[in-house]
Amino acid sequence: MMFLAGGIITCAVVAALIKGYDARVVLIGSGLLMACIGGAPMAPLDAFAKSMTNSGLIQAVCSVMGFAMAVRFTECDKHLINAMASVISKVRFFLIPGVVIGTYLVNIALPSAAGTAAAAGAIFIPLLMAAGVGPAMAAAAVKCGTYGSMLNPGLAHNPFVAKIAGVDVMDVIGFHYKANLASLLVATICITVLAHILREDKGHIPEHLQVEADFKVNYLYALMPVVPILILLLGSTQLVPIFKMGVPQAMIIGALLTLVVTRTSPKAIGDAFFDGMGQAYGKIIGIIISAGVFVSGLTTIGLVRLFIEAMLNNPAIVKICAAFGPFLLGLLTGSGDAATFAFNEAITPHAADFGMSPVQMGSMATLGGTLGRTMSPIAGATIICAGIAGINPMEITKRNAIPMLCALTVGMMILLF
Repeated sequence: MMFLAGGIITCAVVAALIKGYDARVVLIGSGLLMACIGGAPMAPLDAFAKSMTNSGLIQAVCSVMGFAMAVRFTECDKHLINAMASVISKVRFFLIPGVVIGTYLVNIALPSAAGTAAAAGAIFIPLLMAAGVGPAMAAAAVKCGTYGSMLNPGLAHNPFVAKIAGVDVMDVIGFHYKANLASLLVATICITVLAHILREDKGHIPEHLQVEADFKVNYLYALMPVVPILILLLGSTQLVPIFKMGVPQAMIIGALLTLVVTRTSPKAIGDAFFDGMGQAYGKIIGIIISAGVFVSGLTTIGLVRLFIEAMLNNPAIVKICAAFGPFLLGLLTGSGDAATFAFNEAITPHAADFGMSPVQMGSMATLGGTLGRTMSPIAGATIICAGIAGINPMEITKRNAIPMLCALTVGMMILLF
């Protein structure tokens, strides 16, 4: 009965999010209800408290939004947008695919999907919106590229699979990179075509991002919004060791350089930066906290455990489970890690019994979980992109559903055959 109740509540949550109800209220309410049914009403409250101090997310999201507000206050964003206007008009067709691929490349260097969404999204989403791309499609394009981390040796799943298989981590990446890149190509094409069909690829310019015909561009000002991401990319490549730093440090350096270049009042830019941090916590971190409460409810009522056990206890369909099990759980919980690690730990060591190699099976589970998380409306990266664009996270999932399903199909076909 608990499983049935959990299924009904989950369906109701999806319906409520699609209809546009406040995501925080829906997620917290449903999480509390499931936890009460599961007999552990304090579990979601503990999850709430834990998520409030999630240092990695809070540092990245709040610092990025603080920097974004400082850039908007000094109008450096206007200088960048007006500087890019002539280029955008000439390459409009390649704008959305360029952002997807650009985000993917950033995510290879910065293996955190949430960190990538914050750093790249702060630049790419306003840029797409200034070019006339609808806010939801702009956010979806960035979110679509947040699984490049599979090509990073530091992604936890790659060394985990390598250890099981007894091979080097680069051998694992060498096995699945073709499937990963093929899935990226398919997803990029799908979202570009979808934007054209929905007529969201032009004609949706917000007033504050309008290109001004007589605007005099200061190219030094225009450079300021991209300074932090340049620092992060250079640091990740080890080309400039001094630039090896976290997202918050890069954002603060960017804000300080903006202060120096624009000669703005330190108090004014400081107020703007901290106002942005506060808004980020309320509008973005708040939804992430709420999503944690929802996932806690799912866990308490037993749906997550049931799903994983069903996946692990059906060896006859193990290939399908490897592909779609982690994907579905990643979609449902916003993180593909739980199902992927569980599957790889329990089943992947016995891959030879099912006519597969450990690297092959482990790669399938990893790609499935990653793509499921990329499509999920409650993933941290989705919520961050939605917050930057000012939309409901469900709008991103609506636009990323077809690209991610097509990417999953193509990627799994390559890994299987």
